[in-house]
Amino acid sequence: MKKTITLIVLAIASLTPLNAQRPSLIDYFKLPPRHELQNENDLLRASLDSLQYMLDSVKYAAAHQVIVESSDKKPAEKIEYTAAETDSLIHLWYKATRDADFESISDYDMDVEHFNSDVPDEVMMQRLADMNVPFALPFNETVKNYMILYSEKMHSRMERALGVSKFYFPIFEEVFAKYDIPLELKYMAIIESMLNPTATSRAGARGMWQFMYQTARSYGLNIDSYTDERLDVEKAVDAAARYMRDAYRVFGDWTLAISSYNCGTGNVAKAIHRAGEKRDFWSIYPFLPRETRGYVPAFVGAMYAFTYAREYGIKPMDVGMPAQLDTFEIRKKLHFTQISDVVGVPMDELRQYNPKYIHEIIPGTEKQPCVLNLPYNWTAAFMEADQDSLYLHKSAELFSDNVIKDIESRSSSAPASAGRVSYKVKSGDYLGRIASKYGVSVAQLKKWNNLKSDNIRPGQVLHIYK
Repeated sequence: MKKTITLIVLAIASLTPLNAQRPSLIDYFKLPPRHELQNENDLLRASLDSLQYMLDSVKYAAAHQVIVESSDKKPAEKIEYTAAETDSLIHLWYKATRDADFESISDYDMDVEHFNSDVPDEVMMQRLADMNVPFALPFNETVKNYMILYSEKMHSRMERALGVSKFYFPIFEEVFAKYDIPLELKYMAIIESMLNPTATSRAGARGMWQFMYQTARSYGLNIDSYTDERLDVEKAVDAAARYMRDAYRVFGDWTLAISSYNCGTGNVAKAIHRAGEKRDFWSIYPFLPRETRGYVPAFVGAMYAFTYAREYGIKPMDVGMPAQLDTFEIRKKLHFTQISDVVGVPMDELRQYNPKYIHEIIPGTEKQPCVLNLPYNWTAAFMEADQDSLYLHKSAELFSDNVIKDIESRSSSAPASAGRVSYKVKSGDYLGRIASKYGVSVAQLKKWNNLKSDNIRPGQVLHIYK
């Protein structure tokens, strides 16, 4: 043992320049400070927990491959889809699941639409090949349809997205580089929310990356009475990056990882099994959930339109986003109204750059400070404002006992009232698919609906608490 340690020290010492001061043996084996070790340990535990969550989904899918039953108790038959039934993420996902105030991404029913373009197929194929992304981009009629949709049929929406992307894409790219995943995955946010940080689905998914509650919590996003970090652009993209990294570790293919972001790892695992264990998107395509099969083609279409925006005359809209944001630590409760009245920052800007504060209250404390984002042009005014005047302004009114009780009571009562969803079972549904769609567990579904087994029938109504 002593000989081994001596050899290690000599080997390390040999790498030290002769004119440099040689460190002692204690320096080589000195541990980092305790807080650094604790932070590293917390990050590692969070990473392992999120990966375990994903693996549990895959294990559940594998254990329930043959449980899906039709109403006559016979095993469900494999569904064959015709070319005319090619699915539309664009039409179904945004028109069927987004709230009425969320802008629909498409006016077209992609189940039946077959677009024509003045750009020859050969040119589109070459452009696709020249994009040089780290995963396969095959050209076929489904992909072509989405390429034309994004590049030729949605100019105004794509111009707005192109303008907003100048602010958000650098944030995404920095995070993706940190986790060593393809930067091209940033285009998923176009499909998820059209870069809308406050997008909300009827199923309960929120934010630019459309996290369901359970998945968000599994990836370390805080959701409480005052804060919903699914709406925090930086933290949400960090969680999305970790999810994609974990999904790639499970499937070993980026297009499958992208698909799992839409329908869950369990459904992708089922599709792989039904496709004879083939692990590429187009092999499992017929076995994916209906709303997912258009997801990867839509992703390719959005990426193509952004890459060749100039060729299609798509110009970035001036959306008034700031060149940069400055951040401030807030260590007391602070309301947007106080900042707006005292400093002069418009309420719309406070809401736009701090969407995670769902009641316009920044719940900062000395032990847990919160971050306030401000456009750089308001930095000086905020720093020069009298702090006592800022925090005392209308504080009795804005933080009255009734206001605080109302916020907390709405949060605690949500699962029992406003958060309940009634879901009518469709042919081909099974508990795992419904649970994945609403971000809950199968055990919760069974408990809420007094189910003794996993069997369900078309027409049956299930109650789900978001």
